Amino acid sequence: MNPLWLSSGLGLVFVVVLAAPFLNRKVETNLEIFLLAMGVVAMTISAAWSLALVEEALLEPMKITLAVLLAGIVFHFLRHRIRAGVHGVVRRLSLRTFVFSLVLLLGLVSSVISAIIAALVLVEVVSALDMPRRQVVRLVILACFAIGLGAVLTPLGEPLSTIATAKLQGEPYRADFFFLARTLWQFVVPGVIVLSMAAALLVGRRQRDRARTETADRPEELSHVAVRAGKVYLFVMALILLGGGFKPLIDLYVVHIPAQALYWVNSTSAILDNATLAAAEIGPSLSEL
Repeated sequence: MNPLWLSSGLGLVFVVVLAAPFLNRKVETNLEIFLLAMGVVAMTISAAWSLALVEEALLEPMKITLAVLLAGIVFHFLRHRIRAGVHGVVRRLSLRTFVFSLVLLLGLVSSVISAIIAALVLVEVVSALDMPRRQVVRLVILACFAIGLGAVLTPLGEPLSTIATAKLQGEPYRADFFFLARTLWQFVVPGVIVLSMAAALLVGRRQRDRARTETADRPEELSHVAVRAGKVYLFVMALILLGGGFKPLIDLYVVHIPAQALYWVNSTSAILDNATLAAAEIGPSLSEL
């Protein structure tokens, strides 16, 4: 295919993938199906279909899907014990010590239990605390930053790390399960520690006021756990197809963007899906620095 037509077609797909979830409510609520369809379109435009890539798209999502499913089932049955344990620990520790430990633990284990399950645990723990709304908001925001940061260390943590590892498995990186942990731990771990300290300081002393926030005590149904795992599987599969389809764009344009410029371009992940950006940008032709 003519490189100009190829770039134009893939560029249009990229714009649609990033913009459609904001412009159409149905796309937003069915994001996995939409991205899967766009992945098929991108693969077709770039003529990238191969048995190896289809096999990768079917098998690679299974690790994070099983992690989300098993952790969700365990969390479902241990939910009330977690809440009881929180009350017991808070009685023995100062609030600041508890908050620091909570954010640090969730940030570091999110790469193993997945960011999704870590966030569910955070919700249950926060709902068990007797804290004013302002403190709750600060704690949740900083803890979510820590969870998102820590989840990148293994392919089980979040779709972004799953996609990055899958796309770097070949030469020259030969990425294995701990590739991202070895490459990024010196940035991630100190970041999680700093966020934990900030949470401990900003939450402040234990207070009581009328603006206390509580979460409804409604256990999640097991069917919802299975549906969530299925959505994760489709989401990761879609991103693998998108990554394969966008490879010509990576080789033609992304590898030539200066690292500093790419950093600021990727700051749009604050409003756009970071895993989609990873699928569109990461490839073995990129340098490690």
